[in-house]
Amino acid sequence: MAHADVARVFAIVVTYNRKALLAECLGALGAQTQGPDRVIVVDNASTDGTADLVRREHPEVELLALSENQGGAGGFHEGLKAAHAAGAEWIWLMDDDTIASPDALAHLLRAPDAMNGLPAPALLASKVVWTDGSLHPMNHPGFERDRTERFIVSCEHGFLPIRASTFVSLLVHRSAIDEHGLPHKHFFLWSDDIEYTARVTRHRAGYLVPDSVVVHKTKTAHTAVTDTGGRFYYHVRNSLYMLRGQTLSKREKLSVIWFLASTTNAYLRNNHFSRESLTTVGRGLRDGAKPAPTIG
Repeated sequence: MAHADVARVFAIVVTYNRKALLAECLGALGAQTQGPDRVIVVDNASTDGTADLVRREHPEVELLALSENQGGAGGFHEGLKAAHAAGAEWIWLMDDDTIASPDALAHLLRAPDAMNGLPAPALLASKVVWTDGSLHPMNHPGFERDRTERFIVSCEHGFLPIRASTFVSLLVHRSAIDEHGLPHKHFFLWSDDIEYTARVTRHRAGYLVPDSVVVHKTKTAHTAVTDTGGRFYYHVRNSLYMLRGQTLSKREKLSVIWFLASTTNAYLRNNHFSRESLTTVGRGLRDGAKPAPTIG
């Protein structure tokens, strides 16, 4: 656990029916050279005994058991809300398949003191690799390119300014929540993290800390494009939500349109333009065009 003179840090792990990976994730948190003050597991109504595992084998961990599966978006929303209400200064977010290197959190927490005049960070992201050590294609951050001078100076100090990031090892300062609220629950899966971090970095600074490394232990080094199931629906729908929102600039929205078009083409081709895949894309376009919920 963290020393008394270190900023108050909560780790939030969102999980759903992957208790073996969760156990490995929690083991890595327990092995941190500079650990969090508190760990909260947000269980999205798992049915595989996850809650019992946490209570039995990790009594030091707090369990936030949701009554229904609210997806990653709902899980992170509730976890951030709980940690913020409990007084956390920094909140470390991750999925249950995130395996942190022993010094991952220590490097994140040292970063604010090494900024040397750079804008204070509201977000700090780890470098995310796959099991073979290569950068995970699902977790490439979106770098800040509009402020050239900040980009150069940040690199000179060992950081990379980011525009957006996933929630796979992201440290969030409580002021980001004070100023910009919580992730949108209605996204359910995919892009909730991109929308939220882009919402914050419109006005605040975020950085990649390359020395902080975690493994995203997915079965394959995949992206949304290569997921051939019906979950591609959320990529389509949530991309339209972002296009209709105020978080992104016009130029950034053009990039989202290009990415959505290219990934949809790849998804349909990978699935041989099957009726199921066409229906998945059609549902995403239809629902993304509807008004988004105004709560959560």
